[in-house]
Amino acid sequence: MKSKVYFIDLRAKQKQNLFYKIEQLLNTAGIKSLVTKQALVALKLHFGEDGNLSYIHPRLVRCMVDIVKSCGGLPFLTDSNSLYVGSRSNAVCHMHTAHKNGFGISMQDAPVIIADGLRGADAVTVEINQRHFKTVDLAQQVCQADAMLCLTHFKAHELTGIGGTLKNIGMGLAARSGKLSIHSTVTPYIAKECIACGACVAYCPANAISLTGPDGRASIKAETCIGCGQCLISCPEHHIHIRWDESVHNVQQKIVEYAYGLLKVKGLKSLFVNFITNVTPECDCYSHSDASIVPDIGIVASSDPVAIDQASADLVNKAPGLMDTALKGAYREGGDKFRSLYSHIDWTIQLEYGEKIGLGNRQYELVKLAD
Repeated sequence: MKSKVYFIDLRAKQKQNLFYKIEQLLNTAGIKSLVTKQALVALKLHFGEDGNLSYIHPRLVRCMVDIVKSCGGLPFLTDSNSLYVGSRSNAVCHMHTAHKNGFGISMQDAPVIIADGLRGADAVTVEINQRHFKTVDLAQQVCQADAMLCLTHFKAHELTGIGGTLKNIGMGLAARSGKLSIHSTVTPYIAKECIACGACVAYCPANAISLTGPDGRASIKAETCIGCGQCLISCPEHHIHIRWDESVHNVQQKIVEYAYGLLKVKGLKSLFVNFITNVTPECDCYSHSDASIVPDIGIVASSDPVAIDQASADLVNKAPGLMDTALKGAYREGGDKFRSLYSHIDWTIQLEYGEKIGLGNRQYELVKLAD
């Protein structure tokens, strides 16, 4: 049976503005069965890196908070600390960044709670017995919630091809130990064009990079590297790359297994919302935001994390590509925008594997709500 994915476009009228349409979307998708009176409800989102502007608009998040409250729930905003060195690598800096980007009690009337604690060590271990992991280490505070409303800025991604719901919960709600396990097969290398500026050395959390390569260029010590990808982000010349081998395949599957573990947590009910707006070519962990590769499309909601990502990717690929962006081709409607950006990444791996292990269904019915 096909999973239902509910869709609203971004058209608005005086009596049917976007806030009204979002409420209709969540009601149709089943928010009232998810949220019971006095339920602790985690709104999982990405607060954006300092300098990034492509995260979900804070006013739209406030709309979601108000909907949860109208159902009797007690909402809080949450994400886990990042593995790389940046403005979200510990709870103190993370909360400062969230506040700077417009998230917190004063804007959304909901507190920010960092899900894996001060340094990312607050974890719950869940048994899953899958291909890569027998157990997964998940961010504790979300595992203790009664419900989760996952809010995702859907985009392209330099490691997984697409960044959707599966990555938002699989990577985004792994504790630090879990993130290390997911990245363990990522093997970056430094191109010969390296200018030896030292930026990657300063930002490497594992001290795995030094200026000891040929001609004083940067060099990565493989046995020390933790695969966090911070060097990819920190290099101003983009001279550090991923080895496009089985590591990309495995990373996608590992992320899916973490998502599977989260949705196995007893008593945690979930609903997923993808914002297919400002579809950037890279993740929101960068300290900048590149131009959107397609026009804004709309918002989708579903109880199926696989179906919602499949539908979101299909909607992006059906849209015309925008010129003068990072796209290298696939401008016509139906062209694979994600393959155009990252030709060596098969982004469908995560969807195929999610369906295989019973996380969701790639077959879906897209239900557009009437204006």
